[in-house]
Amino acid sequence: MDGKRHIVISGMRGVGKSFLVEKLLRALETPVSGFITRSTSADDRGYHGIYMYKPDDARRAMSEENHIGDCDGRNRTINLQVFESLGVETLRDARGVIVMDELGFMETGADLFCDAVLRCFDGNQPVLAAIKASHHTAFLNAVRFHPKAAVYEITPENREALFEELLPVIQRWNEEIKQSG
Repeated sequence: MDGKRHIVISGMRGVGKSFLVEKLLRALETPVSGFITRSTSADDRGYHGIYMYKPDDARRAMSEENHIGDCDGRNRTINLQVFESLGVETLRDARGVIVMDELGFMETGADLFCDAVLRCFDGNQPVLAAIKASHHTAFLNAVRFHPKAAVYEITPENREALFEELLPVIQRWNEEIKQSG
């Protein structure tokens, strides 16, 4: 990672970013904080809901409090308040490794959330983030080009090799966090 502190996995939709993040998280022996986002199945109009969860939320209930929006690929509704409340909360008291799965275009107008994300990248607590390769906003580019972030492009062809490449970094994080107690 050449002196970089954080991992950013970048790729197109459906390539396996979240799958790789989950696989790397299973290799962690330390606390995990931050957030994950998951989509529902598309409805009859093609819309799917998108929800934000804490990584340890096994219930993954869907409610107004964690519903960040709906999207059909072109049209979207965005609930910026969820980013500004739950999103900021998940990052404010982060401990261990901070997961951000995933960062995209929907949060661009959520200034407090974007600031909280970038503060995490400014810090030394390890960050494991996924980001859509196809979206370029000032916020997403600030993440991509952050001086402490190492960006890894994921493709269907390199998914397994990328896991093997990143596993030693995860193991190093385990040791560092154990030693810092």
